[in-house]
Order: sequence, then structure tokens, then C-alpha cells
Amino acid sequence: MGNTREAKHRDNGSTVNSGKTLINRRTLLTMIPLSDRTIYNLEKRGEFPRRIVLTSRNVAWDLAEVEHWIEERKQSNTKAIRPGMPLILGSR
Repeated sequence: MGNTREAKHRDNGSTVNSGKTLINRRTLLTMIPLSDRTIYNLEKRGEFPRRIVLTSRNVAWDLAEVEHWIEERKQSNTKAIRPGMPLILGSR
């Protein structure tokens, strides 16, 4: 007998596997209001949880990692830089 893992699929776009919940792209985009490209770029820079390749055409993210990323962002004091606003590098 081979080593198999049973995945349980939910109707909300998530999959539970070995105690981890994986979410699909649609669910991720409802949680993170960023474009696919922005999320991809953040992943490449190591600033967002890496996607898990399930098949050649299907990827998912670990829900706990995404929620942790959201909490880190909430705690961060980083402010968004708006176009046209001067950058203040230091005070004198």
C-alpha cells in the first residue's frame, strides 16, 4: 500500500490537508485586495507567502501564512507613498 493523503475540499475555495488549510486564488483575492501581478511580485521578493503548486494549472496558499502576513501588515507602521507626495528622508 502506498502513502496517500486525503484532501477534503470545501465549497468556499479552500482545501484541508494534514491540518493545513489551503486557499485558492479566488479566495486569496477576496482576502488581499491586490492584483495577481502585485502578489506575484511580492512573492518573488520574499515579501508574501509562497504559493504551493498543486498541479500544472492549479496553485494554492497556506491560509495560516496569509493570515500571519495580514497581521504583520496591520502591526506595521509603514505608510503608503502616494504619487506626487514629496519624500521626507530626514528632519533637520
